[in-house]
Amino acid sequence: MKVRFNATDHIDLSRRECLGKLALPAAAVLFAGGLGQHEAKAAALAQPTATKANEDAGARVYNIRTYGAKGDGTTVDTDAVQAAIDACTREGGGTVLVPAGTFVIGTTELKPNVTLHIVAAGKLLGSADGKQYHAVDAIPLHGDTTLNDGNWALLFAVKANNVAITGPGTIDGQGAQFHSAIRGTLPPSGIGGNKRPYHVLVYQCEHFSIRNLSLLDGAYHSVRIIQCKRVHLDSIYIHNRVNGNNDGFHLISAQYVTISNCIVKSQDDACAMFGSCQFITIANSSFSTRWSVFRFGGGHVQNISVSNCLLYEVDGCPFKFQGDPGSHFENISFSDIVLQNVTGPISISIGGHLAPPNDKTPVVAQNISFSNIHGTVTTNPPQLSEASVTSNYNPGETHSCIVLNSVNDSVLENISFANIHLIFGGGGTAEDAARRDIPQIFGEYFRLGPMPAYGFYARNARGVTLDNVRFQVATPDLRPAMILDHVEDITVSGFSVQGNPNAESVLRFIDTKQALLTATRVLTPSSTFLQLEGSGNEGI
Repeated sequence: MKVRFNATDHIDLSRRECLGKLALPAAAVLFAGGLGQHEAKAAALAQPTATKANEDAGARVYNIRTYGAKGDGTTVDTDAVQAAIDACTREGGGTVLVPAGTFVIGTTELKPNVTLHIVAAGKLLGSADGKQYHAVDAIPLHGDTTLNDGNWALLFAVKANNVAITGPGTIDGQGAQFHSAIRGTLPPSGIGGNKRPYHVLVYQCEHFSIRNLSLLDGAYHSVRIIQCKRVHLDSIYIHNRVNGNNDGFHLISAQYVTISNCIVKSQDDACAMFGSCQFITIANSSFSTRWSVFRFGGGHVQNISVSNCLLYEVDGCPFKFQGDPGSHFENISFSDIVLQNVTGPISISIGGHLAPPNDKTPVVAQNISFSNIHGTVTTNPPQLSEASVTSNYNPGETHSCIVLNSVNDSVLENISFANIHLIFGGGGTAEDAARRDIPQIFGEYFRLGPMPAYGFYARNARGVTLDNVRFQVATPDLRPAMILDHVEDITVSGFSVQGNPNAESVLRFIDTKQALLTATRVLTPSSTFLQLEGSGNEGI
């Protein structure tokens, strides 16, 4: 066939040759009539269409090297990383890519609809120069006592929705450079105290997540989440033991949070929940710390579930509740947990500082359960492993037990323990057992001093249940297994404990009312089973 290309020339081309010479869309139109119906349809579908400018908005990848990042471990790449984030959010969001390399940065802001993705061989390295950091002025430091720990960060987000940080790469805070070897002197970075940067600081964001990431050697807390909703923290490895106050997760008035499949080795609180934290689930994770694992302080805390976790080498109480006036803790569950070499091990100690002076609003802790918990409680906590900072121990941390303590007319009720088996270090003396003057204070469990009971101590509580609880000691102990002081409405069923023939008694009740004990067993030879003190004992 012939195709006319201009007014004077005629060129003979075959169908195949002509298709090769023509632009594809034109060829499709020209020869559609000569093709079969199915062939024409297939040819039309195979043609590319003009790409619209915003067709891939929100799905683009912004490689930080494209914006000038060097990744040589020396050059400060903050501006390049920030430029990539700014471009990403400006164009509808997407992924900011941190490729292989070590990228030194200072304070960097995460923005809406941005996923910061760090590849396996990629690392964000916090600068050791304090001048590379600044305060996040949009995050207040006053008006809420839970916000008073500073507002400096390596990565931060403020009122930014749909933000994520993903791995499997690493963020290294070089936290040792922010630690002063001599108190009162500046650390190598030039900044310390509350000017130390967190790994990640997030304020009033919704739908924020960190997944499959390693967070190492922070200068302060690792992940600090303030007043955020819908937060997902999954498959994170935190190793944070190079400075004081090296928390793992620190939540403040956060709601709808999931923490799962994480490994946390911290120097301070491994998973603190301050303020009005609500609707939080924590599961399938392991925690180790010099201080507390699950620590609650202040606010209206409710609807918390912790399950299937391993808590080991916890030198400072795995489960700890404290509260200022007006604090309220309720509907909280801890289940299926293994403890290994911990101190504490459970402390609900409430009462309030009564500050301001006229605020006498009672603290309330109610409907809290502990079930299927097994493990060992040490009386000789060693120096925390894998740590470059040392900590001193308080006398009350060595001989500890489960403590329920309420003062200042606070309400401590409906606390249950089921299927608990703990082996305590023992070693308590007759002098320890003779203590009757437990201070009328609340707060850190060790402030009460070495406990006069080796297993369970409750004061000013009601509605307490112990079901299938077993306490043993690794070495002989002259303290009672349980002391109840002004406790009302307690049921003890299937209680198996070790006693000592040289001890005053196995159990001691002080002004306790409405107590029912059934199927109680003393596992070793003992002296007096139950010793009653005070004139207020009733209904036992």
